[in-house]
Amino acid sequence: MQDYSGYGQPSDYRTMPMPPMPPRPPRRRIGLLSYLAVAVVAGALGAGSVVALYHPASSSSATPQPSSSPLAPPSSVPTPSRGGSGAGSSEQAIVNKVRPGLVIIDTTLQYNGEQAAGTGMVISPDGLVLTNNHVIEGSTSVKATDLGNGQTYTAKVLGYDVTGDVALLQLQNASGLHIVPLGDSNAVKTGDSVVAMGNAEGQNEIVPATGRVTALNQTITAGNQGGTISSETLHGMIETNADIVSGDSGGALADSAGQVIGINTAGNDVSTSGQSAAGFAIPIDTALTVARQIAAGQATSAITIGYPPFMGIYIASGSDSNPRDQAAAQGGGSFGGIGGGFGGSGSQSCYTNDRNLPAPSAIAPASSGTLVIGTICNGPAAAAGLTAGSVITAVNGHAIGAPDSLTAVVSKDHPGDVISVTWVSPSGQRSTSNMTLTQGPPL
Repeated sequence: MQDYSGYGQPSDYRTMPMPPMPPRPPRRRIGLLSYLAVAVVAGALGAGSVVALYHPASSSSATPQPSSSPLAPPSSVPTPSRGGSGAGSSEQAIVNKVRPGLVIIDTTLQYNGEQAAGTGMVISPDGLVLTNNHVIEGSTSVKATDLGNGQTYTAKVLGYDVTGDVALLQLQNASGLHIVPLGDSNAVKTGDSVVAMGNAEGQNEIVPATGRVTALNQTITAGNQGGTISSETLHGMIETNADIVSGDSGGALADSAGQVIGINTAGNDVSTSGQSAAGFAIPIDTALTVARQIAAGQATSAITIGYPPFMGIYIASGSDSNPRDQAAAQGGGSFGGIGGGFGGSGSQSCYTNDRNLPAPSAIAPASSGTLVIGTICNGPAAAAGLTAGSVITAVNGHAIGAPDSLTAVVSKDHPGDVISVTWVSPSGQRSTSNMTLTQGPPL
């Protein structure tokens, strides 16, 4: 077993020539207290659209292994330690110390017709990367460019905690990577100097921002800029006046010694409120506790290991069991900006993403169940014969009503499981078929 207890860089790495620090981009006013990933291309559907059926707080006993690199044991996730306060006092020195352990994360959200960008931190030489869950949420592929060696890796999601907004990735076939110097977030005090580092505004470069810790143990509620995921309430956050912007999510909040004390996660809007700019970071001790559990394959009510089960359908959200109410809730009876109530063509048998996804041309004559807005091409549901406008009424013999009930039932299964699904087609035909769940994008 490798000894990662030192977790430091080679003794000469601090003298590596570093690129000049680009100017900090102006803060983009984002409307609410928001997560800080960058959405590159926005999809068309609103917040009610989901593609994988699983409960946000579901647990999973399956522990998929990385295809080309073994899952690092819990001991490979290092324990934070506080370094001396005399080193790395300038902003450039702090950047020089932390930057080689950062990665720029680019994700593809195929089923939402989106791409996104954020940041991550290397915490083991063989490529364990710590980031925010919302950076990889909904992703069908994840790439990470390591700033220590310049190489781009395919990243596998080992697990995530939606409620704590933490995710752990494994860079495939990585070795000998620089890791970030980890500090002790329990020792942080109000007034401490900090430097926030991340892929600011998706520039594909680390742009630092200086500031101070303005408050500790803060509770915040945040969602992403597009509003495509539900808001989450996060506790115990570090607040700073460093100018944290979109793209910084998953990046480092470092102290004056150049040691990481938090993960940049959210920022506020000061355009109309008149209040001071504020950024929020998850304490590194909290994040590493979650990372150790994920690395050990320890699923909980909050932590999901690996990828969730996937049916491959677009549905509404909520607790209303009436299929027509579910349809009407999606923007006044239209989808993806297509008007005409339920008169959308719905002519495609399946969809590759939700951009311009029309309303079903007809809805099954069922008084209760979960409405299928569309099926994803090559997904389990499409293969089983479900179509847009169908209404799912049972799974494994359990009656299904509102979309929330469907997610609750399917969340108990795992990729590879075979489930029995009963539905009513738009023509009124009742069918039951088995389908094999596949791996879905992280929630």
